[in-house]
Amino acid sequence: MLKLIRGEIYRLLHKKSMYIYFGVVAAGYFLIAFVRSGGFGEESLVKDAINLFVAFPVLAGGFFFTAIYTDDLNSKNLITLVGYGISKAKIMLAKFLLIIMSGAAFFCLLPLFHYAVYAALGCVATASQLVMIFAVSLKFLLMTLAFSALSSIVVFGLQRTTFAVVTYLLLAFSVVGTLITAISNVLELNLASHLASGITDRILAGIISGGSLASLALPVAEYIAYVGIASVLSAVAFYKKEMEF
Repeated sequence: MLKLIRGEIYRLLHKKSMYIYFGVVAAGYFLIAFVRSGGFGEESLVKDAINLFVAFPVLAGGFFFTAIYTDDLNSKNLITLVGYGISKAKIMLAKFLLIIMSGAAFFCLLPLFHYAVYAALGCVATASQLVMIFAVSLKFLLMTLAFSALSSIVVFGLQRTTFAVVTYLLLAFSVVGTLITAISNVLELNLASHLASGITDRILAGIISGGSLASLALPVAEYIAYVGIASVLSAVAFYKKEMEF
């Protein structure tokens, strides 16, 4: 499995489109910050991080999900891997570890990039603000991983690129969450706080408020269960699906 992961990392790092794509995103980010710079205040750094980072489960997560999960469907490489005797469990685990690593790398660098851009425009973060920005970035990393885990059910169950990408985007754009919340409100059920956005909101609130580990235990356990159940469903779908040549 390590050889598979190394090969995927090599492929991802040699993907020229990735550097072009994120270069354009970085330029757009700087432009937005420049336009905002005329109205910078004490809270701008953190508030803008909250408002801007919300786009990255789509912009960054969508790219990584497509590159890691669906490129193999387009190239029929998934069939080749199974044909070479690599177990489906190892393929699934490798894919999820890759999305964790790529997502973690990006969402660790994002607060530093945000800090550097705003510092260059005259808005320098304090240590406490930088901690809050990293906490915000963690929330959107967790959302990206949750959306990837849910969308992987479609990847491995249907093995159709379009369906997989559309599923991810519907989750990342909060279309599914909004519909579930609307239905739960009609039925007078409180489901919003148990969706990926709600669970990560509770984790973020616990971190920012300086809550104890005990206060974070429940939302963290709920998040792990959320991703775990999605992964189990992906495995069931993958093992039941015949590979299509």
